[in-house]
Amino acid sequence: MSKYVQRFNAFDRVVHWSLAVAFFILVFSGVGLFAHTFYNYFDFFGGPEQGILVHKIAGIVFLITSVLLFFCHAKDTCRFDSDDRKWFAAFGGYLSKEDSHIPQGKFNAGQKLFGIFSFLATLVLGATGFVIWNPTAMGRELTQFSLMLHGLFFVLIMMAAVVHIYLATIGNPGTADGMLWGYVKKVWAKKHAIKWYREVSGEK
Repeated sequence: MSKYVQRFNAFDRVVHWSLAVAFFILVFSGVGLFAHTFYNYFDFFGGPEQGILVHKIAGIVFLITSVLLFFCHAKDTCRFDSDDRKWFAAFGGYLSKEDSHIPQGKFNAGQKLFGIFSFLATLVLGATGFVIWNPTAMGRELTQFSLMLHGLFFVLIMMAAVVHIYLATIGNPGTADGMLWGYVKKVWAKKHAIKWYREVSGEK
């Protein structure tokens, strides 16, 4: 009997990693726009004009893949129950020395919150980015407001991404296997996503 259970299919993984690559390109090209200190980062793209063009293209890819990924998992991401409320009340057990055994579905309450925030942040970044893309057509006030909002959500999504990467690797070993290979160990599934595991395996 296999020790593994499929968590994500090939489409999920391709979309996720396309999103991840686009995100890091956006960060690397965006810091040159965010702070003058990093302006020389544009040299890696062949200059400011090329760097901004890469930023725009990566932004489109990021927006499309983020929307795709969200709607592919909206059923699991947007549904909260009493166990999720218990998870929030206990902060997921991360602040306790004792193991938390609050039953969770395919995604725990924190992952659901991250997914919803990422989707909304992507929409804000996409809308404000569109305004910044053609500032003279949108008016000075709207452009300035968009620049402020774009910078704010850039910082927020960066912070959320750092937490996400940590919890998917060092914080919860075995979690990243699902997005790397598509499968996770059944032991991991029973510990972190028991309700989802019972649903896909038929075990009680």
